[in-house]
Amino acid sequence: MTSAQQLITDNIDLWTGAIKAKSVSGRGTSSKRELYGIKKLRELILELAVRGKLVPQEVNDEPASVLLERIFVQKAELVKQKKIKNQKTLPSIDEDEAPFNLPYGWTWARLGDVTNYGSTIKVEAKDALSDTWVLELEDVEKVTSKLLKRVRFKDREFKSAKNRFSAGDVIYGKLRPYLDKVLVADEDGVCTTEMIPLRGYIGLKPEYLRLTMKCPYFIEYANESTHGMNLPRMGTDKARMALIPIMSESEQHRIVTKVNELMTLCDQLEQQTEASLDAHSTLVETLLATLTISADANELAANWARIAEHFDTLFTTEQSIDALKQTILQLAVMGKLVSQDPTDEPASALLERIAAEKAELVKQKIIKKQKVLPAISGEEKPFALPDGWKWCRLGEGLRLISDYHANGGYKTLKENVELLDDADYAIMLRTTNFSKKNYNNYKYITQDAYNFLEKSKLYPGDIIMNKIGDPGASFYVEDRGKPMSLAMNLFLLRAQIVDSQYVFFYLSGNYDYIRSFANGTSTQTITKDAVANLVFPLPPFEEQHRIVAKVHQLTALCDQLKLRLNQVQQTQLNLADAIVELHVY
Repeated sequence: MTSAQQLITDNIDLWTGAIKAKSVSGRGTSSKRELYGIKKLRELILELAVRGKLVPQEVNDEPASVLLERIFVQKAELVKQKKIKNQKTLPSIDEDEAPFNLPYGWTWARLGDVTNYGSTIKVEAKDALSDTWVLELEDVEKVTSKLLKRVRFKDREFKSAKNRFSAGDVIYGKLRPYLDKVLVADEDGVCTTEMIPLRGYIGLKPEYLRLTMKCPYFIEYANESTHGMNLPRMGTDKARMALIPIMSESEQHRIVTKVNELMTLCDQLEQQTEASLDAHSTLVETLLATLTISADANELAANWARIAEHFDTLFTTEQSIDALKQTILQLAVMGKLVSQDPTDEPASALLERIAAEKAELVKQKIIKKQKVLPAISGEEKPFALPDGWKWCRLGEGLRLISDYHANGGYKTLKENVELLDDADYAIMLRTTNFSKKNYNNYKYITQDAYNFLEKSKLYPGDIIMNKIGDPGASFYVEDRGKPMSLAMNLFLLRAQIVDSQYVFFYLSGNYDYIRSFANGTSTQTITKDAVANLVFPLPPFEEQHRIVAKVHQLTALCDQLKLRLNQVQQTQLNLADAIVELHVY
């Protein structure tokens, strides 16, 4: 076993256990985890390769200086034969430029001296054949550089000129170099001008060039050499100045062979880790589902005991803890989280009190008379409720559901209200202000504007819901230290003789059900009527308070568990970084 293989096997638990949560928004189905340890292992393999630490040097190998001499002779002959242009002479390499020391017999060279980088041939649409391969940046997966799809000219006709490449050329994505898109072409074709085809001169293997340009040191150089803010790209002059290690052709072959072998091991580790994580996730979901489908309190207790027995091995990821929190919310609104008290006022009587108070508010012209909501059919009821509970429409339990700001609508809002960056009288609360990143990143309005938006005033205990974009996503409004107003494209939900936190728990635990009422293709939208018609399990008022208290208690424990997990994961990430640094330097 080689030292590199030993490095993998000796730290197998670290490579597979160092998992990082991706920074993602929304509620998509794409993977929200990054196998950070294996990613660092891949970087380590590439760095060891170009530093001469992956395979041993052979004393009989030709020195890199001899290979460079042959390259320069070939270039001179090609220029003489007018097969290539005589490119600008690059400066000699200063000793301080070298990113790291090289083994005996190796040498540094500039990319522009040993490849034809920048000498591209343009192809117009009229010169393309129907089966010509047309490569775009989007066809290549970031970081892995895997070819995701191969599209022909007949399916992707183009108007502007493309760069021609030949089989064996290295194709480098110069736009946003951190995306790390580098591949070796296996057939002729054309590519976007944001990708540069390049070819090494005599004795420089394309597979070696590719792995060098995917090395962390090269990516760092490329990222530091970009121009343009929104679309950063590395210019030709900077790219030609880049340094790459040169060694004998035979050692290049040994390096490429070993890198491919070790990357295959990384692929296997990745597949096994993903499969293990997916199996773990399925197990957690299956066991938690037994809680929500429990027929009675005894079965629920038995199912929970089964989970509690293996708690330490089940809830070891952020996803599993989040799933536990969602189950807690689901149990809460099913009446399975706290016991019922037969002396509580039943929900039916509570609904009568809500209706009477609403009628009085309508009479006083404080709120408008609401539409009569349809009766709930048996098919709409997803589960049986405990004694004393009652199914109702969400609109029946709320004082109001509002989606407007002022009498004139959005046009009047824009004409009369200016959003300010500096602190003023009131906060214009947006959904972004419920994320950790933007919690205090407020927009403000004046007192006159706040009063103008009378019907958009927010108070602690209110709930706001996304109307578009991520329709149905809900947020609980807490005191922010200033008066608050509602931003556009949001609903205001205000409870009446119902615990607003219980309503929020119901909305948070039933997102998929709520989202199912959204419509639209390019932009999903949910209407006020759809929200009002949501089927809502209403407990007795006193039981609502007990449920809210129990949910807070249990979710706080989940948060503590996640905090400890994050601390352990951060330690694993730091260890992965430390091992990579230790073996590279």
